[in-house]
This record gives sequence, C-alpha cells and structure tokens, in this order.
Amino acid sequence: MKIVAVLGSPRAKSNSTALARKILSKAGELGAETREFVLNKLDFKGCQGCETCKTKLDRCVLKDDLSEVLEAVKEADALIMASPNYFGEVSSQFKAFFDRTYSFLNADFSTRVSPGKSSVFVFAQGQTDLNAYADVFPRYERWLKHYGFTENYLLRMNGPRDADSASKRDDMLQEADRIAENLTSPAG
Repeated sequence: MKIVAVLGSPRAKSNSTALARKILSKAGELGAETREFVLNKLDFKGCQGCETCKTKLDRCVLKDDLSEVLEAVKEADALIMASPNYFGEVSSQFKAFFDRTYSFLNADFSTRVSPGKSSVFVFAQGQTDLNAYADVFPRYERWLKHYGFTENYLLRMNGPRDADSASKRDDMLQEADRIAENLTSPAG
C-alpha cells in the first residue's frame, strides 16, 4: 500500500498539514509506504492550457517539481490532499496542483489513472460553522471520482485557526486514525 500526501498550506505548522500527517503516521504504523510533498517548497507552474497532454503526450508537458508529484499520485494506492480554506476555496498552491491533474485525462476525457484508488481531502477552516464552505469538497470529489478514485474521505476541521490547534482536537485526531485504518484495511 502506497500513500502519497500533497500538502497545500503555505504555513509549516498548519492544521490541514497536521491532520494529513496524522493520517500518514498512523498509516505508516499499519504498514503503508508513505510519502509527502509540501507544495509551498516546490517550484512549479499551474496548468498552461496548452492541451499537449491531450494531443502529443500522455502526461503534462511541463518539467518542474510537480512532475514527480503527479507521477507519485498516479502510482499511489491512496492520495491525501490537504489545504486550508482561503476565501472559501483551497489555497492557491493546492489549486495549481489540482489544475495540473488535468493531464490525468485523455483527449476524450477518459482517465489515465488506474481505477480503485482512495483519496482523503483534509480541509481546515477558521470559520466555526461547518455549513459554510460545504460546497468545496464535492467539487473536487467529482473530479476524483472521474479519475477513478472510488473511496473518497473528507476530514474537515472548523475553527480555531491558530497553528497547531488540530493537536488539541481529539475528535479530529481520532477521525484521522479511523481514516488511516480504512485506507490500509484489505477492503480499504
């Protein structure tokens, strides 16, 4: 079992990163091979809309730090994506990564990703009302399902937004462990 985490927060000690790392840690304890990519430390561009991945190549034409990330995602059994909520959306770093997954689609929009993968979307927001921004995950899950991710989990933390508040949220830490157990179980 290979699990890749793509961490979209620019803050080193963000809540979304802490929760994603909790899942990775537990999954590692359960025998998974884990790897993480901190997007803010990588040098990459967003999708250029050039369509080369549809007309000439079966991958993104750009050769930058995100090339390795995209290949790792395709090879993984499970993907953990983490982002803070910025203005009711994911961070710009995460959005640029996700836009580059456009290269996972053929010209006819069929997927190039092996089916049956799992995903986890970790989304941390300072807003205490969980009804606010409930529309974010379904938009990304739609594409994940299209790519062939069949089991998709959401771990959503609301307020406070102080760095490291996630470590004080037993409910979030327990949910992170449960998700890791689900990812690594044979039925996973």
